[in-house]
Amino acid sequence: MADVKLQIKLHVYDTELSVNVPRNDEEYYRSAAKLITDTVNKYAQIFKTKKSDKDILYMAMLEIALKYKKDGVRNDTAPYIDILGKLTAEIEDTLKK
Repeated sequence: MADVKLQIKLHVYDTELSVNVPRNDEEYYRSAAKLITDTVNKYAQIFKTKKSDKDILYMAMLEIALKYKKDGVRNDTAPYIDILGKLTAEIEDTLKK
């Protein structure tokens, strides 16, 4: 069965967005909107009189993207799967002897 879409309103920094989201992902969307708002607010407090709104948004996007990329590297399981495959092959070879 297809994921049921739900129309929700999200407050993202200084904007209200109406979006259709899969019902199962609603909390992720709300959490993402809060993360964006909190991050932009943090930079706005520090740089409001020194940087343009556009620069503040870009700094916030960069911080969020950097965290996303670091989390992706930290959660990369491919090297472990490769090592486990090699160890499994060695164990099976040893057990055959």
